[in-house]
Amino acid sequence: MIRTESLTGDAVAAVLDDLARLRIAVFRDWPYLYDGDLDYERDYLRAYQSPGAVVVAAWDSERMVGAATGAPMEDHAGDFAAAFADRPERLDEIFYCAESVLLPEYRGRGLGHAFFDGREAQGRALGRRYSAFCSVIRPQDHPLRPQGYRPLDGFWQKRGYAPLPGVVAGFEWKDIGNSEPSRKPLQFWMKTL
Repeated sequence: MIRTESLTGDAVAAVLDDLARLRIAVFRDWPYLYDGDLDYERDYLRAYQSPGAVVVAAWDSERMVGAATGAPMEDHAGDFAAAFADRPERLDEIFYCAESVLLPEYRGRGLGHAFFDGREAQGRALGRRYSAFCSVIRPQDHPLRPQGYRPLDGFWQKRGYAPLPGVVAGFEWKDIGNSEPSRKPLQFWMKTL
């Protein structure tokens, strides 16, 4: 039986290495094509040790098989804040739903909904008015795009999210086959909580 748990405070620090390993494994696939390492992960994941951050973890017995993270928007990357510079929403009104990572064999069991439910609940508990996340923008004709790939846009729309036209941020990571990180565009989606 798979169980989910929302972790905050000191409980987050206890699972960061498990989360790092999941991110490395899951993000190797499309559309991230991520070639990560534990040092990069540990540095990136420090944002989730801030007050207000949450990790919604999925466990199969004692093994973490999936997780989703979230934090107040002002605690996240500066490029993300800059993307909202011309928007009417203030950063301190937005809860940022960052990554969702789930091992392939556990998909299709409703855990994606549990991940969003947990993060949105944390956002409401903090008094946030909006929930936002971003998706990776890759060209339709990218040579590594898997045949039969299904975007998650329909799932996100059913949860009430909509893309924010022109609200795009950039973030760097190293792709598979590249020796250096490169900047990727990320499209923001948002909903009212």
